[in-house]
Amino acid sequence: MNRIKHHIILEDLKEAKKVKIIVDGEEMEAYEGEMIAAALLANGRKQFRYTKKHHSPRGIFCGIGRCTDCIMTVNGVPNVRTCITPVEDGMVIETQKGVGEWKRGENGV
Repeated sequence: MNRIKHHIILEDLKEAKKVKIIVDGEEMEAYEGEMIAAALLANGRKQFRYTKKHHSPRGIFCGIGRCTDCIMTVNGVPNVRTCITPVEDGMVIETQKGVGEWKRGENGV
């Protein structure tokens, strides 16, 4: 699948190092610095979250960080806008259900 190389708000995707991300337990290939949403689309993922009330699937909509259709839980932090958040090697990304849930570590944070 093709990757998004030109973004209206963010810089164009430059040559980047291939990295691995974990999405709902599945390892996927991405490019460091590309937007999470772009990496997911390139890997065939179109549903990023499910709404709280009707459990309706949502994916990328505006692509510029103004809406919340693309939010996911990233490294334990819910409500991350994946269309404007760059990929980092080893990121753990989860489909968000409803408003999301904070993952608490040993220190309670």
